[in-house]
Amino acid sequence: MRAAAHPAEGPIATGLWRGAWRHLRASRAAWTAVAILAALLLLALAGPLLNPNHYDAIDWSCVAMPPGLRHAHWWGTDGLGRDLFVRTCQGLRISLAIGVIATSVSLAVGIVYGATAGFAGGRVDHLMMRVIEILSGLPLIFFVIVLTVVFGRSVELLFFAIGAIGWLTTARIVRGQAMVVRGREFIEAARVAGAGPVSIVLRHVVPNVIGPVIAYGTLTVPQIVLFESFLSFLGLGVQEPHASLGTLISAGAAEMQSAPWMLLIPGSMLALLLIAFHLLGDALRDALELDER
Repeated sequence: MRAAAHPAEGPIATGLWRGAWRHLRASRAAWTAVAILAALLLLALAGPLLNPNHYDAIDWSCVAMPPGLRHAHWWGTDGLGRDLFVRTCQGLRISLAIGVIATSVSLAVGIVYGATAGFAGGRVDHLMMRVIEILSGLPLIFFVIVLTVVFGRSVELLFFAIGAIGWLTTARIVRGQAMVVRGREFIEAARVAGAGPVSIVLRHVVPNVIGPVIAYGTLTVPQIVLFESFLSFLGLGVQEPHASLGTLISAGAAEMQSAPWMLLIPGSMLALLLIAFHLLGDALRDALELDER
């Protein structure tokens, strides 16, 4: 009976990803998104190594200098004479890190919470979902402001604050999928084989609901990046001398008329990042839906 549990779940989890990979390989949107993300990641990691300037170095002789290849500041400078190329690379790196890490935290918490609620059912499910409804009613900005006042401003705090709220929708999605999976034959086989609830949730329920969650997570990354940019625009995000795309856009908006490149360059990077993740998320979602049909 213990061996019978695994063949039953194999076609669901393994076959789903094989079919999704087959559809993704034929998707031009997915390859376009991967190419854009790879280029942005390479720029974020290797860009500062190609430029002699430091992200917080001030050049008083080149304040608000426009972009050009004839001087050391290829993408120009900001209002304090800091190199915009290096600062944009650092901002892209921080925004990517916040988006990926906060999404990973929210997915990990949401998957475990939602799978437990959906598999348990009954009063346990009812109580756990009421907790989600209460947390969903709290404004995100208020939550971040409270954490900022209590613990101070830091990048690590943004990872926790955004990830601590982002799991709510993930938990709802996983709960719905888990309620469908818990009635399958391989779950009954695992129960007969003597597996406990924790083992069933982690080894059987989670692997079979992970597909839609990964697709949703890919679409969550740009939402978190945009939310972090909004927080930084309000002054609640990354603090000087460090920079994120949000802080660069905030600074560029103040100089939009006299130095438009200070807004256009980080704004373009943010737009490319959001477009790439949306394309990849849509392609992955379509691949999973087509495979399920």
